[in-house]
Amino acid sequence: MKDLLLVLPRLARMIASLLGDRDVPVAAKVALGVLALYVASPVDLIPDAIPFVGYLDDLLVAAIVLDGVLNFVDRSLLLKYWPGSPASLDAAAAVARRLAGWVPSRVKVRIFGGGRRGRR
Repeated sequence: MKDLLLVLPRLARMIASLLGDRDVPVAAKVALGVLALYVASPVDLIPDAIPFVGYLDDLLVAAIVLDGVLNFVDRSLLLKYWPGSPASLDAAAAVARRLAGWVPSRVKVRIFGGGRRGRR
């Protein structure tokens, strides 16, 4: 349960670190930057004012981007910046993969180009 509560702050730290690393591909940095802007933006596909449902679009966009980044960026680089254990990163990746599974693969391919380089 503790790892589940720490996922969001750990992800935020990892994303901030990845954005500043020269070895992270530009496409991954762009996707992470867009994710940060979308989540912070008051303009959403589903307004956040609608209880629970309003956060679904943020959650799905985050899952798509995180699943793509976790597959696109080299695992050793991810572990370098992940402030938790490798098992907790794998757990976060599994949740993102399940949520991103609801999104058509053609959408994910348009974001990340379909190439899997690092994770699996």
